Amino acid sequence: MSEEDHLYILWTNADPVTAEQMVFMYAVNALRFAWWQRVTIIIWGATAKLTAEDAALQSQVSELLAGGVEFSACKACADELGVTERLEALGIEVIYWGEPLTRVLREKSPLLTV
Repeated sequence: MSEEDHLYILWTNADPVTAEQMVFMYAVNALRFAWWQRVTIIIWGATAKLTAEDAALQSQVSELLAGGVEFSACKACADELGVTERLEALGIEVIYWGEPLTRVLREKSPLLTV
């Protein structure tokens, strides 16, 4: 599988409706219908706090993880917001995303920003 078959979704909009009706819906269907071979949702900024505190979204994150969607959160954001341990407890990878995001951009990998 090449990087062009890997979609990254940079999720920065902390509106729960946007999470459910766009980010999560597209991610799960992208795998279900094989639009992409791999989908990674990058949790950045206020979405780290939202994910750590919203039980309904946490349940959906668990379902998406079980369905093959990958989640990774910005460690700098999670640390600053005090939610790193909660995100990790949900099974979300927490890493510094500055360099990896730069690589995604430089390599022109598919990136959807929301």
